[in-house]
Amino acid sequence: MTYQSWFECIRCGRRYLIDDVVTRCGDCGGLLDVEHDMQALEDRSAKEWKELFEERICSSRWPYTSGVWGKKEWVAPGIDPDSIVSLGEGNTPLLRVERLGREIGIPDLWVKECGIGHTGSFKDLGMTVLVSAVVQMIADGKPIRAVACASTGDTSAAMAAYCAAAGIPAIVFLPRGKVSVAQLTQPIAHGAYVLALSTDFDGCMKIVQELTEDKTIYLANSMNALRIEGQKTVGIEIVQQLGWEVPDWIVIPAGNLGNISALGRGLSMMKELGLIEKLPRIVAAQAENANPLYLSYLSGFKEYRKVAAKRTLASAIQIGAPVSYERAVKVLRAFEGIVEQASEDELANAAARADRAGLYACPQTGVALAALMKLVFRGEIKKSERVVVISTAHGLKFTEMKVGYHEGTLAGITPRHVNRPLEFPADIAVIRERIARLLDHRILS
Repeated sequence: MTYQSWFECIRCGRRYLIDDVVTRCGDCGGLLDVEHDMQALEDRSAKEWKELFEERICSSRWPYTSGVWGKKEWVAPGIDPDSIVSLGEGNTPLLRVERLGREIGIPDLWVKECGIGHTGSFKDLGMTVLVSAVVQMIADGKPIRAVACASTGDTSAAMAAYCAAAGIPAIVFLPRGKVSVAQLTQPIAHGAYVLALSTDFDGCMKIVQELTEDKTIYLANSMNALRIEGQKTVGIEIVQQLGWEVPDWIVIPAGNLGNISALGRGLSMMKELGLIEKLPRIVAAQAENANPLYLSYLSGFKEYRKVAAKRTLASAIQIGAPVSYERAVKVLRAFEGIVEQASEDELANAAARADRAGLYACPQTGVALAALMKLVFRGEIKKSERVVVISTAHGLKFTEMKVGYHEGTLAGITPRHVNRPLEFPADIAVIRERIARLLDHRILS
């Protein structure tokens, strides 16, 4: 069976070829989604799809070792395997976090560790698809000279890495002074052209959209639906790792909102093809300092409330005008979604609390955990329900934030889980006495 996909406008339904250099509809300006020939995909039963996906997890056959390309027929069926650029993305751990779950009142709590990947974030899932598509377009004669993105850090790292592997020039626009050192270093190390602009992410996004009106420079932000196709595999992986059982809730940090639409697309596809019988509810978690989706949610999405995003520790979601807003609203309505926000104090302490339970949470994951705690406290999420929190990046990318937390130097934060190094003389008697006191105190508390 030959499987096909194409771009389709989410507003008017106009179709475009999958290799067209286009991100918005020429008729109405709507964003495009990738659509698949679902009738063709029904040639396999739900049982056969499950067996195929299970088989590929342990496969050494190219390109199925990747968690994304193990689901190639559902993602990008038209891409030649020789064009695929993969860095081992996907198949990230789904962790049962019992201690943290018990502490916050959700015994059946799981964390999907998307940060345990090549560049340390979930952005690898989408970038493998986009860069592979560009490689094929170039092979087919499209005059693409470079790939470009605006970024708060993680997108640029992923794009630069995959472009470096493919030998394609990468152009990155970052808001000057508003990304972590690790996030700035990654695209530099991979040889990208890094432009630090005196604006915020939304300003960078405006610039890159104008630049990529030149069709020889390909836009790599998540308004490009090819990114969404790779990122949608995270929802499929979660269900697969739970033995094809659907959790009651999935909580995900929300910035530019491509992750919300991606999550919804993957799960909806599973349901349409019969692999699952129900859909989970989704919680989109935003930082209070960058909360356009939350404000829009309060009005029932009757108005789109763009904001001027303020500085937040969750810098990867410091976005005031998310480009995938329409897509995300559509998903949240279909999944009975909730949008919650977290203050800087709440997200910092939630991340630190998770660290004390064995995780190493990035501040964006702190936003998701803080939102979860608030919803549990209000009774909107029940203690008997199964919850999966998506951790979008590795905490090592945000070491400065964690150091500041434990040193007590983060403005506006009252750290509740501080753990500073203890200084002692090199005297075993003193050390034994002090350790005994520390352990006794721990037992009593």
